[in-house]
Amino acid sequence: MTESVSPFSVPGQFYKGNLHTHCTASDGLLEAAEVARRYRERGYDFIALSDHFMECYGYPVTDSRDLRSDDFTTLIAAELHTGKLLNDEMWHVLAVGLPLDFQSKGTEEGIEALSRRAFDAGAYLGIVHPQWYGLQPEDARLLPFAHAVEIYNHGSQVENDRGDGWALCDILLNEGRHLHGFATDDAHHITHDAFGGWIHVKSESLDPEHLLQSLKAGRYYSSQGPVIHDIAVQDDEVIVDCSAVSTIMIAGRGSRADKVFGDGLTRATMPLRRFRDGYFRITIVDEDGRRAWSNPIWLS
Repeated sequence: MTESVSPFSVPGQFYKGNLHTHCTASDGLLEAAEVARRYRERGYDFIALSDHFMECYGYPVTDSRDLRSDDFTTLIAAELHTGKLLNDEMWHVLAVGLPLDFQSKGTEEGIEALSRRAFDAGAYLGIVHPQWYGLQPEDARLLPFAHAVEIYNHGSQVENDRGDGWALCDILLNEGRHLHGFATDDAHHITHDAFGGWIHVKSESLDPEHLLQSLKAGRYYSSQGPVIHDIAVQDDEVIVDCSAVSTIMIAGRGSRADKVFGDGLTRATMPLRRFRDGYFRITIVDEDGRRAWSNPIWLS
């Protein structure tokens, strides 16, 4: 019997969105309305304006509700900052789905308390661009309630070749954390940092609350361009259907991995035997090197 896995097995449709971008409410180049216009023009269904929640910007939680329409919506978000990593860099935590009246309690509130307060307020929490600023596993363990790691940040990639987040996410997954992984562009629209990474969220509608529920459940996959049509498990194999690519890969705990190479691949079947004691995730790569990534899928 062949059974699709989430998000492909759940009802609804896929909506394309970006969870991490900035406007003039903090250090972005463009006004919120122009940011939304550009994403909508590029075929996005939703964005989250995640401006920097810092005193120098007045601790903004950008109100983007007036940018919503029947076919485009926004999620209320902010990028939280307080305290220092082990390497003395300031913390960055993405909180999507915040209430508009979410306020700072000042610099005496540490990142654990601030992030927990955002979590308790209903936000989806992401540990963002870990490679960009040297966030270590010891740092990430301070936030055991975080939902996800930002596994690709396009702004970090084009600016300093530090866009990857899977290395950290896999370390935490190997410790048993059931995390998701999401791609963004983190665009400030100052350099060529926009439209290079996004997610496809399976939701019953474009309503912000429905999208937020799907995010928390991990009902999405990430992409730079390729499309994952389905991931299904049949007995001891996984079957991947996708747009035309040159590589389809499976990875899991430790060094466990397998792959299929070809020209114009749209399907691959790979054994699951080595992944039964943990999780697996799928990566597809097209001929231009653009990737799409599934969320981790737990089998044990």
